[in-house]
Amino acid sequence: MESSMGYMKIQFLLLIKLFLFIVPASSSSRDIAILLRVKSGHLGDPNGLLSDWNESAPNAPCSWSGITCDRKTGRVVSIDFESFGISGPFPADFCRISTLQKLNLGDNSFGDSISSDSWSLCSHLHFLNLSLNFFVGRLPEFITNFDNLTFLDVNSNNFSGELPASLARLPNLQDLNIANNLLNGSIPEFLSNLTELTRLVIAQNPFKPSTLPSSIGRLGKLQVLYARSANLIGNIPDSIKDLKSILNFDVAINNLSGKIPESIGELKSIQQIELFANHFSGELPDKFSGLGSLFRFDASQNNLTGKIPETLARLPLVSLNLNDNKLEGEISESLALNPNLTQFKLFNNRFSGTLPKKFGVTSDLDEFDVSGNNLEGSLPPNLCSRKKLRILNLFDNKFTGSIPESYGECNSLTYVRIYNNQFSGELPTGFWGFAGCTFLELRNNIFQGSIPASISNARVLNAILISGNKFSGELPAEICHLKELVIMDISKNQLSGELPSCITRLKALQKLDLSENRITGQIPKSISSWTDLTELNLANNQLTGEIPVELGTLPVLNYLDLSGNLISGEIPSELSKLKLNKFNVSNNRLEGKVPFGFDNDFFVSGLQGNPDLCSPDLKPLPECPRPRSVSFYLVCVLSAFAFILVGSLVWVLLKAKKLLPIRSKRKSVWRITAFQRVGFTEGDVLAALTDDNLIGAGGSGRVYRVKLKNGQMVAVKKLWEAKQVRESEEVFRSEVETLGRVRHGNIVKLLYSGIGGDFRILVYEYVENGSLGDVLHGEKGGLLLDWPRRYAIAVGAAQGLAYLHHDSVPAIVHRDVKSNNILLDEDFRPKVADFGLAKAMQRDTEESDQAMSHVAGSYGYIAPEYAYTLKITEKSDVYSFGVVLLELITGKRPNDSSFGENRDIVKWVLEVATSSTKDEGTGHVTGASGILDLNQLVDQRMSPSASDYTEIKNVFDVALLCTSALPINRPSMRRVVELLKDRPFTRSKSIR
Repeated sequence: MESSMGYMKIQFLLLIKLFLFIVPASSSSRDIAILLRVKSGHLGDPNGLLSDWNESAPNAPCSWSGITCDRKTGRVVSIDFESFGISGPFPADFCRISTLQKLNLGDNSFGDSISSDSWSLCSHLHFLNLSLNFFVGRLPEFITNFDNLTFLDVNSNNFSGELPASLARLPNLQDLNIANNLLNGSIPEFLSNLTELTRLVIAQNPFKPSTLPSSIGRLGKLQVLYARSANLIGNIPDSIKDLKSILNFDVAINNLSGKIPESIGELKSIQQIELFANHFSGELPDKFSGLGSLFRFDASQNNLTGKIPETLARLPLVSLNLNDNKLEGEISESLALNPNLTQFKLFNNRFSGTLPKKFGVTSDLDEFDVSGNNLEGSLPPNLCSRKKLRILNLFDNKFTGSIPESYGECNSLTYVRIYNNQFSGELPTGFWGFAGCTFLELRNNIFQGSIPASISNARVLNAILISGNKFSGELPAEICHLKELVIMDISKNQLSGELPSCITRLKALQKLDLSENRITGQIPKSISSWTDLTELNLANNQLTGEIPVELGTLPVLNYLDLSGNLISGEIPSELSKLKLNKFNVSNNRLEGKVPFGFDNDFFVSGLQGNPDLCSPDLKPLPECPRPRSVSFYLVCVLSAFAFILVGSLVWVLLKAKKLLPIRSKRKSVWRITAFQRVGFTEGDVLAALTDDNLIGAGGSGRVYRVKLKNGQMVAVKKLWEAKQVRESEEVFRSEVETLGRVRHGNIVKLLYSGIGGDFRILVYEYVENGSLGDVLHGEKGGLLLDWPRRYAIAVGAAQGLAYLHHDSVPAIVHRDVKSNNILLDEDFRPKVADFGLAKAMQRDTEESDQAMSHVAGSYGYIAPEYAYTLKITEKSDVYSFGVVLLELITGKRPNDSSFGENRDIVKWVLEVATSSTKDEGTGHVTGASGILDLNQLVDQRMSPSASDYTEIKNVFDVALLCTSALPINRPSMRRVVELLKDRPFTRSKSIR
């Protein structure tokens, strides 16, 4: 009996084990089926990261990439695709796996809108991350209860509209991130109902002007509130005193106003307060005594007044930033003793008095900036006692005395600006030679002494600006070790002696100013290494000798001042090759005739003061003496002899012609290149080059519209003859070599080229609608080009330029990007044209450099750096394209007369953007700086819709990025295409 019972017990246990084995296997099969169905139906996997999703794989699906299973049940609990590069619509069917708790789709290429029905399938999730994708439309409604959801992150997408009211029905939500979208409704009061929140991120959205929810204090568990650039207005509500758990309170870059509330002093756990770039006024509250954890406080760029409260000075601050206010009084002694302080920034205020002597004794200062105040007295001797100070900004104050000797041991310094003070005495020797220092500015003080040899230790120094002092002695040869030096300004001092010959080894120099010293000797001649030098100023010294001919070989030099010296000899004619905006050799001992390139009124003031310098017609310079005349009789004899000789030659030729057989006139020889199959000859083309067919003329030739015998319409450019323009041969060769290999839908096609004795022609495809400039600025431009069409033109033109920069081999710089060089076909598809100035970037040949020597670009489109570098790069094209984008948005020419004197379209839009009104209504789009009234900029002939304005704002942002003053800040054309197509300004990805 017992054995029977034992046997039955064993059977029962085996059945249970079998049941437990079968159920997970069955459930696992369902999970596999769902996963494979979604993958095959919706997901794009360009990186092949889901290639191991194989049904027969061991331990499938738990061994698959991105899949995590419960160890006990074997069921799928997590799908994590973060940064997989996967595309497709929202994969809601994943949520049919009932055990799924976490779905992470962050940083991929998912897109399209999300319906509330598909959204509701995921109501059992605990964690949902859709950040850094391309989802559009409204955030879906929570039509079912998401009782388990604790984490929701949809930041950096293109969601728009209002926040759904059903969002408030997430009882357990702890982390909500909706930042960096296009949400343009109001910030709702119901956010205060999410009482379990520990992190709320709503930053960088174009919300309607909204206040912080008045009942925000209900979020008693909130630790992080990040609402930067959210178009907040009004006051900070007093209920913030109830945020007992808050660690980071960030409402920077908004339009908040009024006083900073006293209740901020009750946030006992607060560690970071960011209030900068608002409109707060009044004094700082004196209620900081209880904030024992506060390590960062930034209320800069407001309208605060008064003194720094003593209670704030006693906090364990790591960073204090109160710059750009109207604070006054003396700086608290207790701030100087703060042991935690690493960043101390109070610049552009009204502080007076002296700096506390104990600054730096107990703190690890990293950055110290009190510039732009009324501080006086000497510097605290222990500011760098911990040897961690990197940035020292003291400029625009009234400091006196000498620099303490201890500063000479501050080897951590990398950036020093102490100009416009009254410092005196000699600098500590070590102060000249900090190994990591990149920028040293001591201008306009009363420093004395010589520049020591220890300056050779500053090997990474980019700029040394020490003008307006009393430095004396010779310029040491050790300065030649500063190979990274870009700017050297030692003007207005008392330097003497000769220039060290090794100074020509400083190959990175762009500006060298040694004017108003007592330097003697000659200008170095071996200066060919100064290939980046744009400014050379040696005026008002005691230099002798002649002007080196080698100066004429410096490729980008545009400022040359050698006035007020003892230089003799003639002005080298080689200097005429330079494109100089400033040329001054006045008050020297120069002689001889002024070279032809300087013989005009623009340079006359820079030539005076040289008594032996002459010019045939430049007043007030004396006229050059004429050469002695040849005897009149000798001229007569030679003339008669020449007449007899010519007459004899004519008689001989006429006789010879009669004896020669008559020959037919030879047909001119042509060299033809056809880049595509054509059905015409050069004769067909030449016969049609009449004034009746002329449609335009440019810098390189005339353009004709020609209808051939076969009915084909083409555009023919006839190049100017070589006798008229010396460079036409080079221009022709450049166009043919460049255009002949280009194949792109947004670049005009070259069909045929020919060169003969008298003609050089290029035959292009004919583009029906002419140039963008003609259509945009013509009488019907506003009617022909609505915003969708202008946007398509912008993207297409960008794609064409991106092809030239990145896909053509070798890469090509257009050099004359403008609306008149973007042609429009019958469907208004853009085609980049006119490569008369384009040149393959073959920088390694001298011939290539010569071909690019002429001025490149058209007025209004030329990048600002061209004025001082004369260099054209891909970033120059990017700037010009940015101007074209502004033309498309505004409908105005780059130099429209409505902008006023000395203003182009770039300056105009920046002024409008920074001074635009803050009224509500259509066309007002919120950016980082507040509300931009696009109605002041947008061409109203387009009749843009409300939805157009968001896209216009994105294109406007791209245009501003392209027209950045510094080339390094402009994106590549490939990146421009991405920005225009993908609207990445709503994403947090970097700009390459």
